[in-house]
Amino acid sequence: MTSEPEQQIGVGTQDAFQRLWTPHRMAYIQGENKPSGPGADDGCPFCSIPAKSDEDGLIIQRGELVYAVLNLYPYTGGHCMVVPYRHVADYTDLTTAETAELAEFTKHAMSALRTASGAHGFNIGMNQGTVAGAGIAAHLHQHVVPRWGGDTNFMPVVGHTKVLPQLLGDTRKMLAEAWPTE
Repeated sequence: MTSEPEQQIGVGTQDAFQRLWTPHRMAYIQGENKPSGPGADDGCPFCSIPAKSDEDGLIIQRGELVYAVLNLYPYTGGHCMVVPYRHVADYTDLTTAETAELAEFTKHAMSALRTASGAHGFNIGMNQGTVAGAGIAAHLHQHVVPRWGGDTNFMPVVGHTKVLPQLLGDTRKMLAEAWPTE
């Protein structure tokens, strides 16, 4: 039995749909933890995360010039980022050493995700500038998003909801333990 969609007014009426509420997403939608400006002292979370403990900052691994951290608003379980310590917006502004360590940490993140979660593939990239989709454009960060065969489902497309199978703290611990030691 199918029915035509109808406009929901107020609290809505009983229908055949169940609703999954994700109130934690409102923090992201409303811009919580977003910098107030482009400078390092304008509330940049990527500048403040390294001062926290690994557990509190969701840091997977620290390097000399970059660190790996879980995304607080992940696309999939294990979605992490590689971030330079230096507050820099554009990829072309990285030093040669920063570029090399960012690339090496990206490889290590892939290895750790394969070991810890059996990832079949990855989406890797960075959005340069607000118009390109960067949520925090003032501080460069590279996304490493693990993917699995069949991981696309109706939830994000139809339900506008992402289902994550593990708490972020547990994921951070699992990836930190699986991080290659060279």
